[in-house]
Amino acid sequence: MRKTAKNRSNYARDLALSICVSCGTLQGLAATNVNLVPPVDDTTMRRVYEEVKTPFKYGIVLREEGKKVDCPSIYRAGGHWYMMYIVFNGDGYQTWLAESTDLLSWRKLGKVLSFGENTWDARQKAGYVALQDTTWGGTYELERHDGKYWLSYLGGALTGYETDPLAIGLAWSDDCAKAAEWNRLGKPVLAPDDADSRHWEKLTLYKSNILHDRNRSLGHPFVMFYNAKSKSGYERIGMAVSDDMRQWKRFGVEPVIDNGAGISGDPQVVRMGDVWVMFYFGAFYRPGAFDTFACSRDLVNWRKWDGPDLVAPSEPWDKTYAHKPWVVKHDGVVYHFYCAVGDQGRVIALATSKPK
Repeated sequence: MRKTAKNRSNYARDLALSICVSCGTLQGLAATNVNLVPPVDDTTMRRVYEEVKTPFKYGIVLREEGKKVDCPSIYRAGGHWYMMYIVFNGDGYQTWLAESTDLLSWRKLGKVLSFGENTWDARQKAGYVALQDTTWGGTYELERHDGKYWLSYLGGALTGYETDPLAIGLAWSDDCAKAAEWNRLGKPVLAPDDADSRHWEKLTLYKSNILHDRNRSLGHPFVMFYNAKSKSGYERIGMAVSDDMRQWKRFGVEPVIDNGAGISGDPQVVRMGDVWVMFYFGAFYRPGAFDTFACSRDLVNWRKWDGPDLVAPSEPWDKTYAHKPWVVKHDGVVYHFYCAVGDQGRVIALATSKPK
């Protein structure tokens, strides 16, 4: 669609407003070193869909008998693939690690975040890798910061399934390929009762995805996307930024992904040429739970895909929910890992762009 002078003006105004609100001053726009860019067009959205679609369901790749398995995040280290995933045993979340040589067969290695006692995160520790190479079809390796590997995690003190309130914590390790306990910071980096907590995140904060933006598009090297909810019960995706991975501040007032009801959650952000692509899942703002995506040129303004779902229920083992994506491209094949709920319980499943 041709961009008129009025549209360009409105876009620049909206972007400046979102940045200035975050910075708290009209001088914030110049300080953030943001280049005003046009929104994502129809052709780009279609091109991204054709690149990432995975119509071939391979099946279940990881399960735990009698337990719920959830939220895969896939990365590469030392020539092997690793999956960080979470397990709910009826008491709360713990984080585990598995290893693979082919992205299809997975061997469980053990825990990396376990239950504790008398801490803010004693009964909920659901971890997700941070600072991954975001290049689409890239290395998928994790970058070190301050000499360490990092993960962010959903944490809470109460037993049960995602019992409110939940906050976001950070942990680090010297070895991202070893099933050993990661070292946690002593308190949450973002919590629903923070002074700067926004109206849509006052109850619980969920999954987070942290990337390193070397261009400092928003004035900071580290950017976090996460979903959260207020007492209304529906979840939206927003942003935070950091200079050191330890101290975080909210960016902007409103969420960047909001579907008006239900859940928009579990973001994973990758870089595809000159476009940022956010994989995320939707649920209950229309029937069921499914994976979809959005695109952005500036990390702030996102255009949501309104075409076919990337994965949706179709098999007995994902007939209830097919959701919570982690997507990688390797050797010309797109691998879309997701949480499947159906006649096999809650498991990790895989869909691909080519038959495997």
